[in-house]
Amino acid sequence: MKILILGLNYAPEPTGNAPYTTSLAEGLAAAGHDVHVITGYPHYPEWSVREGYSGWKREEVINGVRVLRLRHYVPKRPTGMSRLHMELSFGVRLVFSRWQKPDVVLVVSPALFSSALAILRVRLARKRPAVGIWIQDLYSKGIVETGTAGGFLSHLATKVESEILRATDGVAAIHERFKRHMVKSLHVPAAQVEVIRNWTHLPDSPTNGVREMRIRLGWEDSDIVVLHAGNMGKKQGLENVVEAARIADGKGSRVRFVLLGDGNQRSRLQALAEGVERISFVDPLPDLEFQRALAAADALLVNELPGVKDMAVPSKLTSYFNAGVPVIAATDRESVTAYEIESSGGGVRVDPGLPNALVEAAEALSADPSIGAKMAENALRFRYETLSETVAVAHYNDFIASLASSRDR
Repeated sequence: MKILILGLNYAPEPTGNAPYTTSLAEGLAAAGHDVHVITGYPHYPEWSVREGYSGWKREEVINGVRVLRLRHYVPKRPTGMSRLHMELSFGVRLVFSRWQKPDVVLVVSPALFSSALAILRVRLARKRPAVGIWIQDLYSKGIVETGTAGGFLSHLATKVESEILRATDGVAAIHERFKRHMVKSLHVPAAQVEVIRNWTHLPDSPTNGVREMRIRLGWEDSDIVVLHAGNMGKKQGLENVVEAARIADGKGSRVRFVLLGDGNQRSRLQALAEGVERISFVDPLPDLEFQRALAAADALLVNELPGVKDMAVPSKLTSYFNAGVPVIAATDRESVTAYEIESSGGGVRVDPGLPNALVEAAEALSADPSIGAKMAENALRFRYETLSETVAVAHYNDFIASLASSRDR
């Protein structure tokens, strides 16, 4: 089949949904399909166009996949309106780009509004291809759970998201909780939604160079290193981690918090952390070094704002479960993240917004290494049994084939 994937994010972006879109495109190409990707210029999580990417558009072939990059607006300080501006600027360019007559179009959300414009183009075509949407985040849930907008705008976002999803031939949801929300609150027919989990896109965690990475990053043998990797944005609520480090300072704890990555909140967090000894910031690392940093930590951290429950499944969990390190999740008891931690047995949950709980959880894991070792073992088992890339790509292959057949009937 000729498959067109439309999404704002793609390699070489290291975090978010880009690694999954990239792995899927390459997996479908390896399975023999003609895969074409139209994407944006790399800009995430640093929120600036990556050095070396210039011009109005750019064509590449990456691991057998034809990639067309379209220049779009990138906000320096992303807000709700500036993100909408970015999505629409990309979406307008999508509408007027050449699509090469695909059999199936798969749009990736976020970005929801650029996806909407692409779906509109498909729906208006005289002989249209099948169209599916891959939902990585629930847009309307995000507005509610992060307090981005009031009741009217939240209601409007829910209505718009519902219309967009129901306008497709099929929806791929990354979690069963997502499907439940789509069916119950967004009124998408259950038969239209397929649950296909995200997968671990990294190779097996390295066993060499881990000790050297710990030394390079300045971590003492006595440090209990709690590492948060990935985007530093609003929904992560990382002020909680800064305050936890401040508490560790005050009580002379051996716990050291490390924030690895970038994001629109990083400079603000660094300012908040000024003078705090038990926290450090590390710039994004290349793939192998990133994996070594995860493996060198004593615990890996997911931190969420209080009230965040269903809007997203943290993409970092698939990398964390691959590292062979226990996870600490500061998250709501009823959140998707809590469900993943409980299902995997790969970590411990604490209530969000309670910095002292982070310090205590890290100290408890250090006090009884056998507990952390068992969690790490469980996480690795979950990675191989549930988060297999081969199984996920095969599932998407079937999903896309079903979309194509729906247009043939």
